[in-house]
Amino acid sequence: MTTTDFPPISVSGRIDAVRRELPDVGCDALVITNMVNIRWCTGFTGSAGALVITGESAVLTTDSRYRDQAPGELSRAGCHADLEISQNVVSAGAARLPPGIRVGLESESITWSQQRAWADALGTDPIAVADLVLGLRSVKTPAEVDRIEAAAAIVDAALGDAVGLIRPGTTERALALAIDDGMRRRGAAGPAYDTIVATGPNSALPHATAGERKMVAGDLLVVDAGALVDGYRSDMTRTFVVGGGPARREAEEILAVVVAAQLAGVEHVAPGREAGEIDLACRSMIDDAGHGERFGHGTGHGVGLDIHELPAVRKGNAAILQPGQVLTVEPGIYIPELGGVRIEDTVVVTHDGCRVLTRFPKQPST
Repeated sequence: MTTTDFPPISVSGRIDAVRRELPDVGCDALVITNMVNIRWCTGFTGSAGALVITGESAVLTTDSRYRDQAPGELSRAGCHADLEISQNVVSAGAARLPPGIRVGLESESITWSQQRAWADALGTDPIAVADLVLGLRSVKTPAEVDRIEAAAAIVDAALGDAVGLIRPGTTERALALAIDDGMRRRGAAGPAYDTIVATGPNSALPHATAGERKMVAGDLLVVDAGALVDGYRSDMTRTFVVGGGPARREAEEILAVVVAAQLAGVEHVAPGREAGEIDLACRSMIDDAGHGERFGHGTGHGVGLDIHELPAVRKGNAAILQPGQVLTVEPGIYIPELGGVRIEDTVVVTHDGCRVLTRFPKQPST
């Protein structure tokens, strides 16, 4: 499905959900400045604004560029916040707050200069509030899962369309462009992030940039891609051995280890489990194979309106998984000069386990 195939997501009740959390963070009001969090709360998709929530009211302040756009988006999403158009969003938002109350700011996204601007406008130092809206966003509604699943199906198909380019002589950039074009042709608004295509030694760089290196027979090739559908994202990584020549035995061995570790991690995704258990399931297999020091990143992350959300799937994270959370499982092994392997799926936590949304085969060669 494309962006236009989906009806607007209802945000009814989301501001109330934020409001109920205010006593727990020691605030009487919260100023939301993260634009993705504002979209989640209100349906507004503009690039500038602030959402001020108190125990009794909510007002979205934005500038005149969105004078016509904002009312329609709030109405279609079922958001009942007041709307104020002002060229000084900070002053307009602060003016809506009674004096003497405890005001929170989102510490994970606000800059120092923005914090000082709000402090000056309020006449008092605000309270740092971390992850309040991000925590609420981590549990997706069925409508949100539908969009992520559509984005997952698109990247599956786009990689399938482009797989014929995985051959000696094709550049990393050519394959990345083909995948991006395929996602758009199949209805995505675009890629969910910069598509990673890395071959040979470049594949040992977890966040390599697709360049002009040509694939060589026997190379390890890492493809990390996701699609964007109605604001929601998918995330998938597959590793191939470029055909036309034999792979080095060590490359085949680490590919087999990572595939097995990733499948073990997916099997551990279930409600009631700690996020760190997924990391442990993957990491212990890679450790046992003697490659523990070559797996240096976390095993996954939440996915939604942002490509990296809560929960963090990392060592020791005691966050309890809940039905409706969408996350990745993506262990890897990276060996300089030889190359790297990463296998990643986007999965949704269900009431009795999980469902894998990205379904492109984990095949070891082309």
